[in-house]
Amino acid sequence: MSRVLYELAAADPDRRFSPFCWRIRLALEHKGLPFEGRPWRFTERDALAFSGSDKVPVLVEDGRPIAESSSIAAHLDAAYPDRPSLFGGPAGLALTRFHVAWTDGVLHVALVPLLLLDIHRHLAEADQAYFRQSREARFGKPLEAVCPDPEAQLAVLRKTLAPIRTVLRAQPFLGGDAPLYADHVVMGAFLWARGVSTLALLEPGDPVEAWRQRMLDRMGEGSRALAFG
Repeated sequence: MSRVLYELAAADPDRRFSPFCWRIRLALEHKGLPFEGRPWRFTERDALAFSGSDKVPVLVEDGRPIAESSSIAAHLDAAYPDRPSLFGGPAGLALTRFHVAWTDGVLHVALVPLLLLDIHRHLAEADQAYFRQSREARFGKPLEAVCPDPEAQLAVLRKTLAPIRTVLRAQPFLGGDAPLYADHVVMGAFLWARGVSTLALLEPGDPVEAWRQRMLDRMGEGSRALAFG
């Protein structure tokens, strides 16, 4: 079976930085499914026209496109039940919806101000123009004004991680003894940051940092090459 994952990339095609694409890359590795990661950029909308979506991730299996990270993850778990589960059963799937909502609505909100200028810096010129216009419209201010005090915003981020930190003091992964899709969702946010920024988001000794290192250690060769440069 042919399997292609369209992923958001910077000017450098090996700099993949969408948290939503990273969670699907990790999910495919979790299921042990081979795939080709194909770089896609903000201004390449026509390249996704076949899928009915204007954004990534888009997974194409034998010509059939599946868009949106949660839909792709649900498809992978339902289509390949003989491979390791992403959710650990129906109850796990229900709980994962909370992790997705928290990551998208809380963790990403804390991260975005710290990353905007770094993302812009890594984009090609055409994508820079799109990114600046769309994000400045969203925030109602210049990119340079979104995060006037990075140290204060970093403190906000670390405080935001308190619920995850509490869980990871009691167990090695959000999924328990081994990672589940909830881990991939949260790790996607850290790989997003890693792809564009050298900022140390976590302090040594933080249980979240120890978990992040465990997740990095488990990544497949292709993903490690992208994450470690």
